[in-house]
Amino acid sequence: MDFKLTNEQEMWKQAVHEFCAAEVQPKASEMDANASFNHQAVKKMGPLGLLGLNIAEEYGGTGIDSISAAIAIEELGWSCGGTALSVSAHNGLGCAPISLFGSEEQKKHWLPALASGEAGLAALALTEPSGGSDLSRAVQTHAELDGDEWVINGSKAWITNPSVGSLVVTLCRTDSREDSKAFSLIIVPTDTKGLHIHPAESKMGVRASPTHALSYENVRVPAKHLLGEIGQGLYQTYEALDGGRISIGALAIGLARAALEEAMRYAKQREAFNAKLSGHQAIQWMIADGVTQIEAARWLIFHAAWKKDQGGRFTKEASMAKLFASEMAEKVCRNAIQILGSYGYSQEYPVERFYRDARLMTIGEGTSEVQRMVISKHALG
Repeated sequence: MDFKLTNEQEMWKQAVHEFCAAEVQPKASEMDANASFNHQAVKKMGPLGLLGLNIAEEYGGTGIDSISAAIAIEELGWSCGGTALSVSAHNGLGCAPISLFGSEEQKKHWLPALASGEAGLAALALTEPSGGSDLSRAVQTHAELDGDEWVINGSKAWITNPSVGSLVVTLCRTDSREDSKAFSLIIVPTDTKGLHIHPAESKMGVRASPTHALSYENVRVPAKHLLGEIGQGLYQTYEALDGGRISIGALAIGLARAALEEAMRYAKQREAFNAKLSGHQAIQWMIADGVTQIEAARWLIFHAAWKKDQGGRFTKEASMAKLFASEMAEKVCRNAIQILGSYGYSQEYPVERFYRDARLMTIGEGTSEVQRMVISKHALG
């Protein structure tokens, strides 16, 4: 297989890069320092197609292939890790379950406004205060059918986007039995009575992306807000996460690329021991490693994205790509700080922000440890 970009993909990449360079990157440092969401830039993403990456054209989306979607998220990661995370979560976690499992009525009702940006962003609520990775045991938020309404009670933690969005797809227990068919995904509009969005978390990185705890107190939504069939929520979640992991890997590549570019720019200017830093072998090797690792990660991401578009299972490929790309990004950002020395540790240069942003990529949407569990399970049969 050949992952050389088509003319259309090259044009798409250039268009997204130019947008990000003009609208997102210049504000990245400010958004990080103030822990502010870049409303202005995100509002402009709808017409460009960045808010409909997982939505078919008939529902207002871009209808692009998964490699093109990964290209877009990489460019966003290059420009601002926090903004990229919110857009990635909107597309891969918030919109994808509706696109994949929603009825025709649900798709027509929710997706066009999400793709255009008119409805703000979408969110997916999985994690709870009692646990994150072990969803089948940790999820205690429950929903009971009362006539033609679901009544939801419980709490969620570390949820991306609810304060800047119109809906939260929520994983709930809809059966008391202890098995994988006890869960369902239910669409909850953010303005529903009883849904409380708590103050944004104070985080180490990706500070331009708002993260919140949620409380559900007798939240009532129509029964038709159930996605797909009752009891399929856990399987639906895992399928959405597979796609989301490709996106997080692409984001990580963007962060690594930005850090490496800054390191190379600095190395070509800074002198030490009567030579440019770029002339010293120790620096050259770190740069060589970064170039190689970024390219390898991108091929893993493209392969997982290609496999996704073939229509079969791509769980292993997505986990491999996310694992390698996220851990690679942390190493490349670490080395960028090392190349800049004390300046790399200072907020005067952006590499310390890249490093803080990259740190989340080995945690969110499945930790590196979870990815290794998934990969080894497939390898061992």
